Amino acid sequence: MVYEGTDSSGTGTTCRPVVATLAIMDVAVTDHLLSTTRSVRLKLDLQRPVEEEVLADCLRLALQAPTPGGAQSWRWLVVRDQSVKNALGKLFRSVGEEYLRAAVAAAGDAASSGPFARMVRSGQHLIDVIEQVPVLVIPCLTGRPQGGNADLSVFYGGIFPAVWNFQLALRSRGLGSTLTSYHLRHEQEAAEILGIPDDVTQVGLLPVAYTTVPDFKVAPRTPVEQVAYLDHWGSPLG
Repeated sequence: MVYEGTDSSGTGTTCRPVVATLAIMDVAVTDHLLSTTRSVRLKLDLQRPVEEEVLADCLRLALQAPTPGGAQSWRWLVVRDQSVKNALGKLFRSVGEEYLRAAVAAAGDAASSGPFARMVRSGQHLIDVIEQVPVLVIPCLTGRPQGGNADLSVFYGGIFPAVWNFQLALRSRGLGSTLTSYHLRHEQEAAEILGIPDDVTQVGLLPVAYTTVPDFKVAPRTPVEQVAYLDHWGSPLG
């Protein structure tokens, strides 16, 4: 029998037996989760509360993501207080509206129809209602980004896999989210609002809510043969 938490020092640490099982995943269910977890903006339920235990379970699953060197440098700030959401919303909106105006101007006629128009509508909706979303989650890393590409890949590699774990866990429980970065243009102001120390880096903001629809579709994507190569850049995968 294998025990979890066994203490060989004889100090009497409580141990629980671990039953070895062969976990067989349902590939169809897993593939559906991975291929239909969308960035949700328009279809967030602004009225339905998000239970603390549900959010905690999703965060626990987030912490099972790979972490460089076992550092576990991630930190998570969960915002429910309306006055705090209002303050963050002002920062979010000021940057988001400027970004969308510039994007629409750059797109020209293409901004009035098709996928781009849908993107603008969805983005504008989130900007308009950001403070009304039940929960805002801000993933952070201890430390500040330094160095070149190799160092930065390790630094940010310590949080984004966990963010994706979190989003998948939300999706499997009927909640939606989207990773945003608007407020990071005012990171210091946000840090003052939230009491975040100077040596902690915010990496985004996720509005979290139940979704108003039960499921989502697979998104159109460039074929893998056009974006993946074999052995050398540009060589066909197969």
